[in-house]
Amino acid sequence: MAILHNRVSQKELKELLYQETEPRTTISFYQYFPIAEPEQFRNELYKNLAALKVFGRIYVAHEGINAQISVPQSNFEAFKTYMYTIEPLNGIRLNIAVDDDGKSFWVLKIKVREKIVADGITDETFNMSNKGRYVNAEQMNTLLNDPQTIVVDMRNHYEYEVGHFVKALEVPSDTFREQLPMAVDMLKDQKDKNIIMYCTGGIRCEKASAYMLHHGFKNVFHLEGGIINYAKQIKEQGLDSRFIGKNFVFDNRLGERITPEIISKCHQCGKPADTHVNCANDGCHLLFIQCEACAAKHEGCCSKECQDFIHLPEEERKELRKGIDKGRNIFNKSRHRLRPRLGEDQ
Repeated sequence: MAILHNRVSQKELKELLYQETEPRTTISFYQYFPIAEPEQFRNELYKNLAALKVFGRIYVAHEGINAQISVPQSNFEAFKTYMYTIEPLNGIRLNIAVDDDGKSFWVLKIKVREKIVADGITDETFNMSNKGRYVNAEQMNTLLNDPQTIVVDMRNHYEYEVGHFVKALEVPSDTFREQLPMAVDMLKDQKDKNIIMYCTGGIRCEKASAYMLHHGFKNVFHLEGGIINYAKQIKEQGLDSRFIGKNFVFDNRLGERITPEIISKCHQCGKPADTHVNCANDGCHLLFIQCEACAAKHEGCCSKECQDFIHLPEEERKELRKGIDKGRNIFNKSRHRLRPRLGEDQ
């Protein structure tokens, strides 16, 4: 029987990735479509993608597929051909990263989940097929000039902080399941306006647009392919970018630059900065923004306590780490507290 999961350590896999000489292309895609047997679908997908040396993170559920991957450039056409043999994915839009070093992933992980994006929706009458209208980059820019347009960012606070569309409304939460009812409540008196939802790669805003229609909104749009596709289109068509700053991405890069503006600040010194890092203390692993000066001064740590910790003998660190929840956390300045890092999107 073929091995349908990885058996090599993460450290070894990362080392192997950096030894590769062939360039890789980072790609994201998703599709809402019914999958009767997600486990079987997952196993078939793993077998074929592993043969093409695809790395990345893929979620499969009864409602569809959500993927962020990297592919060796010489295997790109074979990868696309294989994906198009899966009928619901034939012709699917593949979002190509705009700021890519090819080192975004070093292992292939395909997981079966209850949903491809956690939404908290329990209403059985909700129907994903009734979704908002797509807009491309040119249409997005035109609608943004209309005073009857409200643009809504359906990403988490730490994503919004480093980059967003001009005049975009932030829904102040760090989980998509909380944002959906909050967006409906925030806009309940604006049902006559054009509502544009956007996110990183399209998966959250597509579901959000369907949710808004489900709750009686009429003129609902969503940005096709999200910020990733928008950045590609404005570059190809020579359009002005109405998105400013950096687009947070859920891989090893933690961001792709869209425009030169730095709109956020270092969480330690307050100087302009938009580089997300994880605290160098593995027992903390806080996701926060740190400038180069603070990275050097604090050795990549979020606090003096963590900096002191990384200099302790390994045995002492192991003992102190016992029983600690090592789930990734984020710094949310708007709430003055740490929140679990739960959102993952293309």
